[in-house]
Amino acid sequence: MSDDDSENEPALTDAEQDALHEMQVGIEHVRRGYGRLLDCHHEVGRGMDRFDAARETLREAGHDELADELRDRHLPSGAVGDRWTYELVEEFEAGLLTALSEFEESARERLADGQNHVSEREYQREWRDRAESEAWRED
Repeated sequence: MSDDDSENEPALTDAEQDALHEMQVGIEHVRRGYGRLLDCHHEVGRGMDRFDAARETLREAGHDELADELRDRHLPSGAVGDRWTYELVEEFEAGLLTALSEFEESARERLADGQNHVSEREYQREWRDRAESEAWRED
């Protein structure tokens, strides 16, 4: 980062910088939670595929009652209430994830001209300014 870069950055109060940092970290955690929800969706789907394979095998083995129970009761049922995991993923993405992402972006736009990672930029400036050489440029 050059000296010119720091001149173009908005002046933020400590409280504004702290708030932006908390929101930045917060949205990162929400996105990671969303990723785990996607993982859950995929794992449940794989598990249900296995149960569907078991249904066919149970029928082949002459256990029609068990195969019918899987077909009629368990395979079509939802993960939460009657909703399948893809519906939970869609609702989370369209709801909380989108709302918080838009809010965080709007707050950054209003307070920091849209600049991201304001705390990290400050650390970067401070650490580079106090370095006694520019060896870090060589890495």
